Amino acid sequence: MSSSSSVSSSSLQVAETIWTQIQSTHSVSDDQLAILHILFGKNLERATRIVDERGVKKISGQPSGRSIFQVIGESTRKEEYLCFPEHYCACYSFFYDIVNRGEQLCCKHQLAARLAVSFGTCVDVKVSDDHLAHLLAHL
Repeated sequence: MSSSSSVSSSSLQVAETIWTQIQSTHSVSDDQLAILHILFGKNLERATRIVDERGVKKISGQPSGRSIFQVIGESTRKEEYLCFPEHYCACYSFFYDIVNRGEQLCCKHQLAARLAVSFGTCVDVKVSDDHLAHLLAHL
C-alpha cells in the first residue's frame, strides 16, 4: 500500500470516528470541528452552508426503508445531487477531485449529508420504492 493510500485510509477512519461521536450527541465540539476542517478544508464550510439552508433531503423508499440523499448545490441554478454520503455523489467534483485526482476524501454534498444526519436536520421525504428505483436508475 502506498503512503498516500494509508494516509487517506487513516484520514477516513478519523473522520468516521468523529461522525459517530457527533451523531451520538447531535453536537460538535471545537476540537471535532478543527479536525474536520483539517480533513475537509473548504468543503466543510460549503457543506455547513448547505445544512444551514436545510438543503439536505433524505429520500426513503416505502416500504423497504432504503434511502438516498438529495443535496442542493450552491450555484444559482440550485441543482440537486443524489448521493450516498459514504461512497458516491453524482456531482462533477466527486468524479474530478475524488475519483480522478484523489485530492479530496469526499465532496461538499457528501459532507452536507453526513452533517445533516449527524445533527438530525435532514428533511425526510417518503416515496414509493418504485419512485426510489426510478431515481436510482437515473444516476
